[in-house]
Amino acid sequence: MMTQYTADIAVIGGSFGGCIAAISAAKSGKTVMLTEETDWIGGQVTSQGVPPDEHQWIETTGCTDSYRLFRDHVRQYYKDHYPLTDEATANPALNPGKAWVSRISHEPKVALKVLESMMAPYINSGKLTIFYHTKPESLSKAEGKITSLDLINIENHESLTIQANYFLDATDTGELLPLAGVAYHSGAESYDDTHEKHAPEVADPNDTQAFTYVIPIDYVEGENDTIDRPEQYDFWKNYIPKNHTHSLLSWFVGNKSDPTPQKQFTLFENDQSIPDLFSYRRVMATSILANPIYDGDVSLINWPQNDYFLGSIIDVDKRTYSEHIENAKQLSLSLVYWLQTEAERLDGGFGYPGIRLRKDVFDTEDGLAKYPYIRESRRIKAACMITEDMVSKETGNVDGIYHHEDTVGIGCYHLDLHTTATSMSALYVPSYPYEIPLGAFIQEELSNLLPACKNIGTTHITNGCYRLHPTEWNIGEVAGYLAAYSMQHGYTPLEIYQNKDTLKNFQRYLVEQGVQIRWPEYVEKEVHDPIK
Repeated sequence: MMTQYTADIAVIGGSFGGCIAAISAAKSGKTVMLTEETDWIGGQVTSQGVPPDEHQWIETTGCTDSYRLFRDHVRQYYKDHYPLTDEATANPALNPGKAWVSRISHEPKVALKVLESMMAPYINSGKLTIFYHTKPESLSKAEGKITSLDLINIENHESLTIQANYFLDATDTGELLPLAGVAYHSGAESYDDTHEKHAPEVADPNDTQAFTYVIPIDYVEGENDTIDRPEQYDFWKNYIPKNHTHSLLSWFVGNKSDPTPQKQFTLFENDQSIPDLFSYRRVMATSILANPIYDGDVSLINWPQNDYFLGSIIDVDKRTYSEHIENAKQLSLSLVYWLQTEAERLDGGFGYPGIRLRKDVFDTEDGLAKYPYIRESRRIKAACMITEDMVSKETGNVDGIYHHEDTVGIGCYHLDLHTTATSMSALYVPSYPYEIPLGAFIQEELSNLLPACKNIGTTHITNGCYRLHPTEWNIGEVAGYLAAYSMQHGYTPLEIYQNKDTLKNFQRYLVEQGVQIRWPEYVEKEVHDPIK
């Protein structure tokens, strides 16, 4: 039996962008239905286990008000519920994990609690309904619109149908795009397609960035919690990637712009100036606690050593998908086993048996994250495609921030592409702060389908900087407001984009809602005339 539901706006995918898309749509007075494949909303910051990657100005500018509120709530959660030291309590810029990759590295369950609290008023008022363990299966279309979407609960196999005025694709892989039959890109576009400096001569839809199964660990000196030897351990221990000089399971990692020579890392802080990886994405630093309620610091392993790039999971059959998922899990477990038993220590010994796989962090049987960290999605063929020339410091075609007349947000991150699935290439190029154009949300085939995650009109190259937390949040927030605004004013998103007056009115509306659409002058000046 198929249960039918009706809403103003359906947000498919409880990703980081999907959460704020649902909130912004519900805040606008619309009824919203949000679906999520796992039992946790939040995507990369919760079920995928990736603390926020952010830019250097994030504490004062460069994000929406609601993203800043999320960050404030995270810090306040620790201050309200954890036995912090006086110093940590008084710190307005508290970084719970004291990670060196993030200014606000924190535990996935804290992010989950914060997102749930931000949604609570809309859930309790009946504006927002969440369906967990739910995936889209098929949809119906008529007269250039999606009319209904069929989904299935993957736990109890019950089916449901959602009818809505707007459908927002907030899945991490752009799952609605092939179901809807709209044109999209995946993997690498060709140079002829995008005219980007780093694009290959021939397009390769399968050449997607690596995905990663994040691993939670802590370390307790004197303990021995060595896991069972993973089935694929011998393969991963001996696997030497293309253009690498060492095994993937080693302390030597290829430089993205030049795989050789490789850079050396180690596990813990040391006096030899070798970068340590334990504190890289540490999410709980016990030094912030007044009472020792944790046995040791907690860290999330999302390192180059457990990036899985031996195949794409986009547009492949179920068997291939399952094989890559299992292989990626085996790689991450093999990394844990290697760390516990064979990793070379700086004192000349081998292995850290005090490393523990913390299964309680994600509440999963194998201890790994609930869902793989997805870096690259299917991407719509948009009215405005964001290309390398709009953000890169290297191409010479932009000198400072590239301005879009239709900007609906801002962000900043490097053009950072992890090793890809077929060419096994990687890329790291410094970029300027950027704007997010409304045209990147607009595909002209279905008027009520909007991207709300990593599936806007970026390229394979520019996805490398538009995929991070503050930008994904900004994308989702705009998508939610855009759908609600379109309903309220009787325009389609395409009409808002094409008409200068309606565009300006929508931009003004976004600013009123706390969406920053331009970088402040001091950042413009700083990036245009950097101090030598």
